[in-house]
Amino acid sequence: MSSYLLVHGACGGGWVWDDVAELLEKAGHRVRVVARLPSAGTDPGALRDLTADAHCVRQALETIDERVVLVGHSYGGMVITELADHPKVRHSVYLAAFLPQRGQSLLDLLGDAPLPNWFNQRDDGALEFTDDFELLWESLCADLDRNRARELLSRAVLQSAAAFGAPSTAPVRAHPTTYVIATQDSDNCVPVAAQEAMSACADFVVRLPAAHMVQLSRPDELAEVLDQI
Repeated sequence: MSSYLLVHGACGGGWVWDDVAELLEKAGHRVRVVARLPSAGTDPGALRDLTADAHCVRQALETIDERVVLVGHSYGGMVITELADHPKVRHSVYLAAFLPQRGQSLLDLLGDAPLPNWFNQRDDGALEFTDDFELLWESLCADLDRNRARELLSRAVLQSAAAFGAPSTAPVRAHPTTYVIATQDSDNCVPVAAQEAMSACADFVVRLPAAHMVQLSRPDELAEVLDQI
């Protein structure tokens, strides 16, 4: 039996892990889910940055009595990297996630590419998903049924732009890592080539035939990967 702590990505919430968490619990594991990172929410004035997100996850870790498998999706990879030396973490899993080196921000990892065009930059410093459903669907979850995708994407919230520009402290890692590559991720999200490059820093690499929101479209396969760690 293992213990897991699951961290969502930008504009999301703990709900993205519902299916995976249920499958892991049925397999006899203990699962905690970060309900919402401080950089995501409905109030633009309350959105925080990467440091606050890392503090949120650190607090969650400190309520758990055993060592955990820490899983981060997409932007969540930036967050779990801040806990690379935390004694409560026995293994980190990056799910189609950003894996920075020290001093790198998410924007640095994007290189010269602009923010994806499914993000809108607001005047209040927040980012939000575009209202172009077709673009969102194609970019984030093209392998989901249209109605299911529409239902899930409607739950997205605002995201702090400042969190994307914050450099990682990337402490020296004290545990193994696995990178799960979503092999059908679009070039408009986290391109497969970028995932391959970042995964070179991981100890283990797994490839799943899925678009970016792997935990929504392939929960059974992802749960099996996590179960084997």
